[in-house]
Amino acid sequence: MTGTNQSSVSEFLLLGLSRQPQQQQLLFLLFLTMYLATVLGNLLIVLAISTDPRLHTPMYFFLSNLSFVDMCFSSTTVPKVLANHVLGTQAISFSGCLTQMYFLCVFADMDNFLLAVMAYDRFVAICHPLHYTAKMTHQLCALLVTGSWVVTNLNSLLHTLLVARLSFCADNAIPNFFCDVTPLLKLSCSDTQLNQLMILTEGALIMVTPFVCILASYIHISCAVLRVPSTRGRWKAFSTCGSHLAVVFLFYGTIINLYFNPSSLHSAEKDTTVAMMYTVVTPMLNPFIYSLRNRDLKGALRKIVNRNDFTSQEQFFLYYLLLCSCDQNT
Repeated sequence: MTGTNQSSVSEFLLLGLSRQPQQQQLLFLLFLTMYLATVLGNLLIVLAISTDPRLHTPMYFFLSNLSFVDMCFSSTTVPKVLANHVLGTQAISFSGCLTQMYFLCVFADMDNFLLAVMAYDRFVAICHPLHYTAKMTHQLCALLVTGSWVVTNLNSLLHTLLVARLSFCADNAIPNFFCDVTPLLKLSCSDTQLNQLMILTEGALIMVTPFVCILASYIHISCAVLRVPSTRGRWKAFSTCGSHLAVVFLFYGTIINLYFNPSSLHSAEKDTTVAMMYTVVTPMLNPFIYSLRNRDLKGALRKIVNRNDFTSQEQFFLYYLLLCSCDQNT
């Protein structure tokens, strides 16, 4: 790898998981189980929304996009972890590391933007219910999602190209189970001031702007709900946002813990645990959170599960996932 980036490092070592054989076996089974649950759960959400005409609304359109992004998000990191365990290696090629970093950034940013778009959708539905259909048109929904894809890909491309120009001369061990911008900058023997500047300006803007939009939306939503005279009406209005708020807290809580804590509070073990929550656990929990108190979505999921296209083993697992989300009804 002595071409454009003038680097003597041709591969990196992903050291995020335990080196003890017994723990490695347990972590392998844990990652495999969570990944299968993530893919199957989010795939069920996408299939249920696409096949049920009652769910062809802006809220479910954004939810199906979020489920698709969550599947891709986990698929960016977990398959490499599983493959490395089976092959008995911790290596990832230089190009593979940059590719993983690119898609990780894309899907993380898309999660960020979609949560903001969904918050805006809830704001319009609660604060301007009479104008909801006129405002949340199919064209606007498609434009919001398409614009999010464009911005996130441009942002990821920028940071990937900036990392690709760096040199990596000695240490190639990454104390995590995936390639991320921050650990790669720490390993570089080049001047990373431009990279740091772009992270603190453009990168921060990409992350902070949707979060501010979410806060603004829920401030307006809270004010509107508190003006509702009946307690039952206020509770019903808040309950429509409960699933989205749970995902927002889970997503931003792990990001803040991982990227915005003082460096003195960081450790390899803690960062790996938080990164696992951020990239593996959160995408797995989203389908359960969104289907927990949603009768229409659970009805659509039952139709998908009861189809004859699945084997008995697949149907058993699908029923198990469905039962986990059917403890409460709206």
